[in-house]
Amino acid sequence: MRFTRRAAVAVVGVAALLTVAACGSSDDKGGSGSGSKKVEVFTWWADGGEKAGLDGLVAQFGKDCAGQEFVNGAVAGGAGANAKQVLASRLQTNDPPDTFQAHAGAELKDYIKAGQIEDISADYATWGLKSAFPQGLIDNLTIDGKIYSVPANIHRANVVWTNKKVVADAGITADPKDMATFLADLDKLKAKGIKTPLALGKDWTQLMLLESVLITDLGPDKFTGLWNGTTDWKGADVTKGINDFKTLLTYTNTDRDALDWTDAEKLVMDGKAAYQLMGDWEAADMDAKKFADYGYFTFPGNGDTYQWLADSFVLPKGAKNVDGTKCWLKTVGSADGQKAFNTKKGSIPARTDASPADYPKYQQDAMAAWKTFKQVPSCAHGSGCSQGFQGAANSALGAFSTKQDVAALQTAMAAAAAQFGK
Repeated sequence: MRFTRRAAVAVVGVAALLTVAACGSSDDKGGSGSGSKKVEVFTWWADGGEKAGLDGLVAQFGKDCAGQEFVNGAVAGGAGANAKQVLASRLQTNDPPDTFQAHAGAELKDYIKAGQIEDISADYATWGLKSAFPQGLIDNLTIDGKIYSVPANIHRANVVWTNKKVVADAGITADPKDMATFLADLDKLKAKGIKTPLALGKDWTQLMLLESVLITDLGPDKFTGLWNGTTDWKGADVTKGINDFKTLLTYTNTDRDALDWTDAEKLVMDGKAAYQLMGDWEAADMDAKKFADYGYFTFPGNGDTYQWLADSFVLPKGAKNVDGTKCWLKTVGSADGQKAFNTKKGSIPARTDASPADYPKYQQDAMAAWKTFKQVPSCAHGSGCSQGFQGAANSALGAFSTKQDVAALQTAMAAAAAQFGK
């Protein structure tokens, strides 16, 4: 694994956190059952729009939960990979934070099987969340009849972000609706001297791009089947998708395996690239960085498909401040909490009673799409597959980025599905 500077800083944070964990319970934390008023919230939201969203949620928590003290347990880097490593160590040593961030959906099954998080179904009823969240989301959150997390938001993954000036300078006047048009536009950009028309980062960002291509080539239902076992990874349509993905890689930066998503984003902002496939947290990040000249469109060929993921929070078994954690979870699911968070993070509320007028244009468009588009999950962000599947997929994509072996990637993904799939 190559380390960015941010990841290197995170490693120092990892060591510090593990050192604290090794020291055992402190008076500040209060110990199990001691009536602690500190609520350690463990996330990977350390900077940019993500940190701004967290700050908004913390401010609302302060209003809703008087007497409780927020403790920031964020670990930066790796789109959560660094944080998950620290979290795994803490859970194994029975030193959980009071709550931690996890992607809603299949990713939670790892924690449930390990007996590491609590059932909060009764609290859903008490807090009115079963009527506030859409039934489809409730169904996705329910595992064996129980609910284990509160989603703070809904993100969309299959969005292409653009530098409007770079696109216009290449003579491109409309967003591409299909793969053939997209490839033609990428060729126009190359002809105008843009060496990297499509900016791309490492592992999970490459999985995101592959997923969008597969939605185009398989359609939403067969794409979802890749994660629930009803679609064969060895099929000819998957082969076509991987070949299309391979073609797209020829338009990307050669240093993609060394870049985080924000590094790839900077290529777009600096005018060195025209496009980037990324989740809609990119809108908030570019807004926070004062870059206004961006556009966006659904990945070509995805049509009216909304690839969703959700950041959620759980109640770990052994949490030191259960009352404080439940107050945090209630705030996360509340109308005020979701507004405070999502207006800053670039995502949309999970609740159906939110007012679009409270949000910028992108979120308004996304809120309308969420209500009517076909919903499919994301393996790259945990709604579609387990952490084991994610890890295997990211490793396979890393090898493919270098070797470009279509058969090897298809075989590796089929093996991951057999080992980690439903």
